[in-house]
Amino acid sequence: MVNFVGAGPGAKDLITVRGLRLLQEADVIIYTGSLVNRELLEYAKQECEIYNSAVMHLEEVISVMASAEEKKLMTVRLHTGDPSLYGAIREQMDRLKEIGIPYDNCPGVSSFCAAAAALQEEYTLPGVSQTVIITRMEGKTPVPEKEKIRSLAAHHATMVIFLSTGMLKKLSEELTAGGYEENTPAAICYKVSFEEEKIIRCTVKELYEAAKAANITKTALIVVGWFLGDDYELSKLYDKSFETEYRKSNH
Repeated sequence: MVNFVGAGPGAKDLITVRGLRLLQEADVIIYTGSLVNRELLEYAKQECEIYNSAVMHLEEVISVMASAEEKKLMTVRLHTGDPSLYGAIREQMDRLKEIGIPYDNCPGVSSFCAAAAALQEEYTLPGVSQTVIITRMEGKTPVPEKEKIRSLAAHHATMVIFLSTGMLKKLSEELTAGGYEENTPAAICYKVSFEEEKIIRCTVKELYEAAKAANITKTALIVVGWFLGDDYELSKLYDKSFETEYRKSNH
């Protein structure tokens, strides 16, 4: 059995209870060494075999899983954050399906959730934005034409931008070309929940210079939108004049 496990955003104690149990039970762990907090490996059994996928290609990863399955060992494939976001797990699952190895998924806390917590902000403020767009700049992996940053920026929704810290000049250009004003609030969230965490608030125009001043070149999440401002409407959910299935109106 192979269990894909979300390691969470970084901090050792932000893995889920189920993910922790699977780590403790694993006979083999293949972890994303370039991103996953190595402290999580402290939960592993002493005799557990541990592999760093940062130095492996896909066929090597599958080979380790297949070898473990032949020995009736349980494998944990430990991905950063939640594996469903930029985790490249579909190709692994499809290969496992082809060769008849069963697998399961354990979700994790994504870095975009940890970023909101670190910022002490809410992405979906009433009267500001009720939509969160999770995307990335085009790099080695292409982005469909309809999903280019400037096209998505036209919605003026909250944007969470992964894997783009090395392209911040271009990102600012694309955001403004899509309709965001240069003074739109933004934040650079570096290694959120790690000890090295840095949170830098700036504007869309200032993204590149702000990252440069802080010597941030990778492993950061960019968030953009007026949810970072102070103007918003109160939620109807807790409005005393608003009636719900559980609460009667006071008026």
